[in-house]
Amino acid sequence: MGDMNLFQVIVIAIVEGLTEFLPVSSTGHMIIAQNVLGVESTEFVKAFTFIIQFGAILSVVVLYWKRFFHLNHDPLPDGTPALKRFIHKYDFYRKLFVAFIPAAVLGLLFSDMIDAMLESVMVVAIMLVVGGVFMLFCDKLFGNGSEKTKMTERRAFMVGLFQCISMIPGVSRSMATIVGGMSQKLTRKAAAEFSFFLAVPTMFAATVYKMFKLLRDGGTEIIMDNMGALVVGNVVAFVVAMLAIKFFISYVTKYGFKAFGWYRIIVGAIILALLFTGHSLEMA
Repeated sequence: MGDMNLFQVIVIAIVEGLTEFLPVSSTGHMIIAQNVLGVESTEFVKAFTFIIQFGAILSVVVLYWKRFFHLNHDPLPDGTPALKRFIHKYDFYRKLFVAFIPAAVLGLLFSDMIDAMLESVMVVAIMLVVGGVFMLFCDKLFGNGSEKTKMTERRAFMVGLFQCISMIPGVSRSMATIVGGMSQKLTRKAAAEFSFFLAVPTMFAATVYKMFKLLRDGGTEIIMDNMGALVVGNVVAFVVAMLAIKFFISYVTKYGFKAFGWYRIIVGAIILALLFTGHSLEMA
């Protein structure tokens, strides 16, 4: 398995699958998992945590394939221009693209700054706690929206702006986009599902970008030497993410986000306690 043994590969993939779509910060959990398991933060280990996102992404596509590959066949008036018909037909993808744009632009412009922040475990821990406190009150702040609220381009763009906040490590992409959806009067379920859909282009782009940088810097041999770990990691992340998404949608629709808020506060406090007691924690 190269830089990690089979047990370490499976545990880290389980952590990725469980936390990627929950509003709890997969980054924070990767730090804890890596350090508990004694995994050294090599170039491959850093790449591994990104590459196994492919498995997690695929779980969304498989679970929601009917909606993910749905074209809008609602009738339009006779004489509607071809371009408008095309835009209308691919309505779902247009809104996803609009929501994806802000993070794509900022990600390219500030990639070095984001990478620098990713080196700070302290930032992750603080944002876990801050985000957790916010989640204790977000249900009261936004309510549960309305079933009648439809996703529009403007709402999609607003969710995309919220997603940019998750570039701060520890915020959680899932939390930022779900809160963004709720701020636009979407129900908790609708906001969570749009968050999952938006994860596909966002995480795919981030993973491909990281892969490109690794290969550009001579990482082909690293990937080939650890191909077994990558295959196992992606399969495990795929299965676990499917289960996590099903649980999350069911739970959050009934009970809201307060439990996730307390959980974030506890995890953040554990990381801070480890830091203040002299433990040298490294980013996954």
